[in-house]
Amino acid sequence: MAKFVNLTIDGQKVRAHEGQTILEAAKNRPGIGEIPVLCDNKNVAPYGACRICSVEIKHGNHSRLVASCLYPVEEGLDVQTNSERVLKLRKGIIELLLARCPNVEVIKNMAAGLGVTKPRFEAEDSECILCGLCVRVCAEVTGNKVMSLVNRGVDREVAAPFYEELPKKCIGCGDCMYICPTKAIRMGPDNKVILPRPKSLAAAK
Repeated sequence: MAKFVNLTIDGQKVRAHEGQTILEAAKNRPGIGEIPVLCDNKNVAPYGACRICSVEIKHGNHSRLVASCLYPVEEGLDVQTNSERVLKLRKGIIELLLARCPNVEVIKNMAAGLGVTKPRFEAEDSECILCGLCVRVCAEVTGNKVMSLVNRGVDREVAAPFYEELPKKCIGCGDCMYICPTKAIRMGPDNKVILPRPKSLAAAK
């Protein structure tokens, strides 16, 4: 028998299934603000890479920011989807993404919606936001694992092993291309996947 949890989101009483995330519980509810997402997709397990979906939760007098795509609903939880703290965090995140991907339409539109028009950081020329959706769909849906997130920090990027061409076990299904929120992945001739050009190789060019 299904169990339910009662919580409050943006002042609205919500009855959600136990095990649902805050994002799932808030979706398409009247009176509840829309929570922006970039790295969330129903076809793969949640990962919480971009944190643009962060919300503020309260337990008594204590509050904190959490990724709504990962945090499960709890009895008596009080959630604010558009508090001052939430908006400040989202603006900071989208500003970094806009600096990284200044020419990506979905990022520009999301930035405009949050009132961010020009980032304070040095602009790059990337299309990849490192959400990991392509990596996860390749591993979880096709089971091939032909790409991964490599390196750390500012050098992190999506690549095939050893920066070589994708292995033969890549079946050219295109799932990674379809799931990519920024259209950074393309299909080339003979259904071969074209990943974003690694920064390390672009710099060496």
